[in-house]
Amino acid sequence: MVAGLLELASDVRPKATAWHWLPPRMRVLYIAARQQTGGWLAEAFDCDSASKVALEEVIGTAAGLTRLRDEVFDAVLVAHEPGELDALDLVEGYRAGGAEEPIVVLGRQSEQEMAALCYEVGADGYVCAGTTTRNLIWVVARAVQRHQLVRENQRLTLAEQNWRQRDHDEAACILEQQALLGDPREVSASQLPAELIAHYRELLRTYVIMGTGNLADELKRLAELLVTVGLTARQTVAIHLHVLEELLQGLGTRSSRHVMTRADLLVMEVLLHLADGYRCRYEQRVHPPLQRRLPGFE
Repeated sequence: MVAGLLELASDVRPKATAWHWLPPRMRVLYIAARQQTGGWLAEAFDCDSASKVALEEVIGTAAGLTRLRDEVFDAVLVAHEPGELDALDLVEGYRAGGAEEPIVVLGRQSEQEMAALCYEVGADGYVCAGTTTRNLIWVVARAVQRHQLVRENQRLTLAEQNWRQRDHDEAACILEQQALLGDPREVSASQLPAELIAHYRELLRTYVIMGTGNLADELKRLAELLVTVGLTARQTVAIHLHVLEELLQGLGTRSSRHVMTRADLLVMEVLLHLADGYRCRYEQRVHPPLQRRLPGFE
């Protein structure tokens, strides 16, 4: 392995704009076989100034596992020496045991022969000993970057899940509080015509997506229908809560805050139209239209 890794042309540097992609320092654990220790690897890293690699070496699987339990490393290099140190078995065992560090396998075989096998057991890459130090540093750095991105993605996913859960819990609490407006002496939503509930369900779904928009006339017609049927404000709220609860249960991980806001606006508009409808009906009873005699019968 020594000859290949020491072949780096250290006087050939990447463009200045690319240097910042490599971490300035990396702490790396090298798990070596007894017949191939890592002094040559440390020497190879020292010959390249692209990134300062602090290399710590241990011999064998058990020693490597002990170090990983006691210390935190940016990455792990594993020598693959068939017959003495099988990196595939080692990586698979480490992953099964919960090791999360980036792991790169270093061996004599070609990349075409080993890369896929290493990926399948959980390694983050494979480097043939015939490569350069710079290439090895880049492979390790990219593995470190990938794990950082995975951890960050997991953190953000967990935070979003917690936020969604709090959002749903808050919506459920508000829904429970609104249900207190109901009166056990009133007719429940389940006792009302299914067609009326289905119609309200479609209006609510459309309102959540579009807002009031072109639904103003639809809401007025709905209120007229409720007045004709003789529903009270409490019964109207019962229908609303029944349909809203169904809608919230079907949201899954999506936000319920927007749905609750739009739903509150909808039921408020419906109740206002309902109040207007009953007011008009009351005025018609108290002040019926003036009846005039037919011409010639005054």
